[in-house]
Amino acid sequence: MAPATRERVLAAITELGYRPDRVAQAMASRRTDLIGMIVPDARQPFFAEMAHAVEQAAADRGKMVLVGNSDYLDEREIHYLRAFLGMRVSGLILVSQGPSEAAAAELDAADARVVLLHERRDSADDFVVITDDLGGAHLATRHLLEHGHPYVACLGGIEETPVVGDPVTDHVEGWRRAMAEAGISTEGRLFQAPYNRYDAYEIALGLLSGPDRPPAIFCTTDDQAIGVLRAARELRIDVPGGLAVAGFDDVKEAALTDPPLTTVASDRPAMARAAVDLLLDDPRPMSRRERIRQFPSALVVRKSCGCS
Repeated sequence: MAPATRERVLAAITELGYRPDRVAQAMASRRTDLIGMIVPDARQPFFAEMAHAVEQAAADRGKMVLVGNSDYLDEREIHYLRAFLGMRVSGLILVSQGPSEAAAAELDAADARVVLLHERRDSADDFVVITDDLGGAHLATRHLLEHGHPYVACLGGIEETPVVGDPVTDHVEGWRRAMAEAGISTEGRLFQAPYNRYDAYEIALGLLSGPDRPPAIFCTTDDQAIGVLRAARELRIDVPGGLAVAGFDDVKEAALTDPPLTTVASDRPAMARAAVDLLLDDPRPMSRRERIRQFPSALVVRKSCGCS
């Protein structure tokens, strides 16, 4: 429109206090300016930081983000899938604990684009944004072994952790490969633990106070590693003198632990932007290569591994 007309319209908007009716816009376009995001537990720092990165990336595109917590429960994940899709969101970002058959059916029937973030499944049609979980875990384990430890134990996931597509499963596989390359057995050296620091602390107390205390531990999440560091301090075990520890995720707290935690980092802001761009850009059919965006992992060396 002409500049003079634009000025009159803006003046009328200011005078009348007009606000666009989002509901009416959504009814007309059959889409809202909302993005749905489902995470397992936003109380965990990794998921909180990822959700914040997605919110920033979405805001840059004029979108708002609704976040739901599945609490690692299939029925809650399905609840949020149905709720967000029913709200006619512009797209959905899913950080899943491993979609169940029922959740997978909801994804396949969705009429909005869904991006799997930090997770993947065996479907040729998925849009996926992941980091190199296997390679990052391999880096961390090899680094601990290079300090001269006879072996590295691994604090893995829980019994329900999916066998395929889950980041923690890939972290464990990266640990196995590094140990195998060094000619070291993994038998009896993988321990199950929930992903949060509190339960990991309880498990670490038993592991570190036993007769077969490991010389080094690779934890598949930083939250687990923080729990291990707390248990070691309580048991008066020097880290890294008596125990080396490394984690995965590089949450902000990792730099503030005592000693600071060696861990594996991923570029969460870049991953969040990629997920939002996949949701909103280019509706044309894409090749599998275009639909999967993998970001590299990087080892962040601090003092918990034994480096000065």
